[in-house]
Amino acid sequence: MDHVVVIGAGVGGLAAAMRLAHAGVDVTVLDRHPQPGGKMRAVDTEAGPVDCGPAVISLLPFLQQAFAACGAELEREVPLRPLESLGRHHWVDGSHLDLFSDYERTRAAVEAFAGPRAADQFARFHRSAEALFKVFEKPLSAAKPSAAGLVGSVARQPWLIPSLTPGRSMAQALTARFHDPRLRQLFGRHSTFLAGYPNAAPALMAVIWYAESQGAWGVEGGMATLARAMQAVAERGGARFRLGEPAEEIVVDGARATGVRVGGETLEADAVIHCGDPAALRDGMLGDGARAAAPAPSGTRGLSAWVWGFAARAEGGALAPHNVFHAEDPEAEGRDIALGRLPRDPTIYVCAPDRVDGVPDGPERFEILVNAPLRPGTEADPEESALCRDVVFGALERRGLRIDPRPPLEALTAPEDFNRLFPGSEGSLYGVHPAGLGAAFRRPQARTAVAGLLVAGGGAHPGAGLSLAALSGVHAAEAAAEDLAAPAPRAPARSLRASRLPGRRGRFR
Repeated sequence: MDHVVVIGAGVGGLAAAMRLAHAGVDVTVLDRHPQPGGKMRAVDTEAGPVDCGPAVISLLPFLQQAFAACGAELEREVPLRPLESLGRHHWVDGSHLDLFSDYERTRAAVEAFAGPRAADQFARFHRSAEALFKVFEKPLSAAKPSAAGLVGSVARQPWLIPSLTPGRSMAQALTARFHDPRLRQLFGRHSTFLAGYPNAAPALMAVIWYAESQGAWGVEGGMATLARAMQAVAERGGARFRLGEPAEEIVVDGARATGVRVGGETLEADAVIHCGDPAALRDGMLGDGARAAAPAPSGTRGLSAWVWGFAARAEGGALAPHNVFHAEDPEAEGRDIALGRLPRDPTIYVCAPDRVDGVPDGPERFEILVNAPLRPGTEADPEESALCRDVVFGALERRGLRIDPRPPLEALTAPEDFNRLFPGSEGSLYGVHPAGLGAAFRRPQARTAVAGLLVAGGGAHPGAGLSLAALSGVHAAEAAAEDLAAPAPRAPARSLRASRLPGRRGRFR
């Protein structure tokens, strides 16, 4: 039986392990952390564990596909909760706007918030984002993205070309679309989901709104429940997990990956799937032999974050389960981050998961995030952490939300901490900055220049985010199985190419 070692139990590694194990491949998963999930991390509080990574699932069909690829059904394995509201946006003047997965409801909310003209502008923006999403979805989610296919799709629909606004930033495009600066600020915020800032991200990032508008789902018990469910599905197929055991080196013999060193032993492998940051390979963190597997950087790193996870009492603020408190001057916020410093007036994301069932009587859980510059090669500074606390919670108080008590500094994960937790990342949460229209085609694909060594995860194609990272794991598993099957055809009952994957064509049907 072929043996594949998966390095990293984030959502990409979990999806790859599930797919391969249920195809009859012998799979071992290694991870430096004592629990699965990668950036789907949670911290303990007096009110229970709170997510300090992704808090919701979007683009659900891609995650469903990862489960369907191994004969499982996502909804049977994971207790999902569809979210009626996509989030509440707050401004310093006291106004707020709720967005919904129901288009008509969002349009009505925009009209009540900013008037009929704004509602018409939103309708045109939504239609444009929808058309772009449908053009880009297949070329960018395929195992081998095709720029030629994308160009062909646009050529067949030339009316889309103005929506692409080549050469214009997202901020410039939104200025032309919305007369209300609050709406420009709101939809520009979506570029930060993929590590960009509106002034630098391409106008194409408007498609993120349409992806979000298709719905968001929470997970009962938090995202750790999803990670444990994916581990359980993989283990049912025979996969073995060695958590808390970091891979030390990928053994490369004759330009081919042949094993992984861990804990003083060598695990022989017919293929290795690395699901950490691709830069960890390029920087030699897993041995010199694996350096050739990662291409040269294709762009600058995206954003990091300061993330608070804690429990406390809260008053005021008109909190929903998911909130964005917008900065008074978003351009000043971007300039501060570009200069490598804490924004003096940041945009603040506040996740209050216990608000799904109303306002709690006692302490409730919070995840609070502000965007941050990268700090590679440095250590977290307690003085800056204290300043971050003063700035963030002071800004919330000025907007009417008082949290008591303010969390201890130990509740903060700083950019330097993310760099330590996820080697090679430099603290970036989302990978490479999405500058330029072709950025999506420059991410590493599953196969690398080292035979038998593949990559998956948020730093690989098709990109960051739970569902896309899971899809990258499926791509890597399929590529590995195809390569393993090439020298000697396998019996259909044991081969991945004999399994069915809804919605895909080609060798794996």
